This record gives sequence, C-alpha cells and structure tokens, in this order.
Amino acid sequence: MNFRAHIGLGANLEAPARRLRWALAALSGLGEIEASSALFRSAPMGPREQPDFCNAVCILRTALSPLELMRALLDLERTAGRVREQRWGPRTLDLDLLHVDGVALQTAELQLPHPGIGQRNFVLVPWAQIAADLVVPGVGCIGELAALIGATGLWPWRDAD
Repeated sequence: MNFRAHIGLGANLEAPARRLRWALAALSGLGEIEASSALFRSAPMGPREQPDFCNAVCILRTALSPLELMRALLDLERTAGRVREQRWGPRTLDLDLLHVDGVALQTAELQLPHPGIGQRNFVLVPWAQIAADLVVPGVGCIGELAALIGATGLWPWRDAD
C-alpha cells in the first residue's frame, strides 16, 4: 500500500538550507517526493535566543506505514546530528509528519494530523504552495488556513543567509 505523507522540514543550526536540501534528498530514498515548497525564513517559535529557522514542506509517496515513516524521520534527524535538549530549542534538523492522506492516529508515539499545524504559518504557508486544496480532517483547508493566518514573520530564504 502507498501512503501520501505531508512532511514539515525545519532547521536553524549548521547551514539550515543545506540541511533541508540534504533531508529532501534523503527522503527521496524513502519513496517519491511529489512536491516540495520553497524555503522560508521564520523566527523561532520557542526560546528567542536562537537563530532563525529555515522551513519547508514536502509531499512524499511511500510504501512505509505512518509509524514506520515516523521512525525513519527520527533516524534521519539523528543522522543529521539532532539532539533533543530543549523543547522548541535550536536544532540541526526537524522533520514533522504533518498528515497522511486518509489516516488519523492518536497514539503515544504518533498523532495524525500533527497537533498545532493549524496555528503555524511557517507550516501552513509553505504547505499551501504545494497543497492549497488539501482538506485535513479536524484542521481545515490548508490554503484557506494559510490565507487566514498570513505570512507575517516569514521571508523567502536566500542562499546567502
């Protein structure tokens, strides 16, 4: 069975844009990348004493189950040097499984759709670039939510940044 997974990518340490490009290449080893957004710069959501984030969203078609995919995402984070020391703290790579078409889960290991996505413009704006018409049950239409929340505090990522 193939799953269509929507994945949020973020990093703010050690060449964040390069990290996201590496992650997209690594994700293509887990299936087929159907689409990926532009890269965006955003202020950190957590502690302010950290660099800005580079964010994007991609759509991956994969044969991995949602739980297998989540575990693979965590493995990629570890490979990229991710250390979980502080909630919403700085990170070399953050891969969030936002939504899997047709799947809803509430387990200790994985919640789908990802909690909080309807309030995060650094997720919604890039996601709307590639899936504006997607309706996520319990969340809403991605394009409509992105328009409502707006892009305040988001800027295009420039490679020189």
